[in-house]
Amino acid sequence: MKPVHVSIVSGKGGVGKSTVSANLAVSLSRLGKKVGLIDADIYGFSIPSMMEVRMEPETVQERLQPIEKFGVKLMSSGFLRLDNQPVVMRGPMLGRVLKTFLHTVDWGELDYLLFDLPPGTGDIPLDLHDLVKDMREIVVTTPHETASEVAFRAGAMTARTGNEILGVVENMSYIQCGCCDKPLYPFGENGGKQLAESLRSRVLAQFPIERPGQEAPALGIYHEDSLIGRQYRELADDVIRLTS
Repeated sequence: MKPVHVSIVSGKGGVGKSTVSANLAVSLSRLGKKVGLIDADIYGFSIPSMMEVRMEPETVQERLQPIEKFGVKLMSSGFLRLDNQPVVMRGPMLGRVLKTFLHTVDWGELDYLLFDLPPGTGDIPLDLHDLVKDMREIVVTTPHETASEVAFRAGAMTARTGNEILGVVENMSYIQCGCCDKPLYPFGENGGKQLAESLRSRVLAQFPIERPGQEAPALGIYHEDSLIGRQYRELADDVIRLTS
């Protein structure tokens, strides 16, 4: 049985798309699902840092072996450049890397295969839409009007290709005030709601601004019992429900 393919996209960088990708993958694994995560942001890979993985994948019988962390099978161009040097290649080569990650990696049996895509509507999202025909998509934005407006373009591309938008995740939605315990909105309000309405979709989650903290399992992974960890579990539950 083929896995459910889910891409996590955004219109611009810096909205927390990779954080959503990594924590959603880990949360699905915590719920007992077999999960793979492809760091498809070939130039701006960040999954190795977020999940604190610094090792090269092995090759067995000409197949790359994914690296496993927190029950999630991972593949990233960052595993091929452990010196943190830039990946320098032109557009056609990016498609080949993505095809290698899809077809040459020994993923085994998976329930979900997630893709952390680069921001925008460039070569890699287009190549992925050609390679995977049954893609579901989560669009990540912040509440800011500009981020929401730019994210619409990424979601609109999915609609044009005939793939399904599962919903919108609004990241950096608010800060919990330590004095009055009320939410503060440094980037404005309702950006995610407006984006979901324009895409004729739904808001799946609104995550506050909060670092994972010293007790976190890894630099970018929230503890499952933290507030945001519980919110990610609810997001994973929604993804399972919407894709079943």
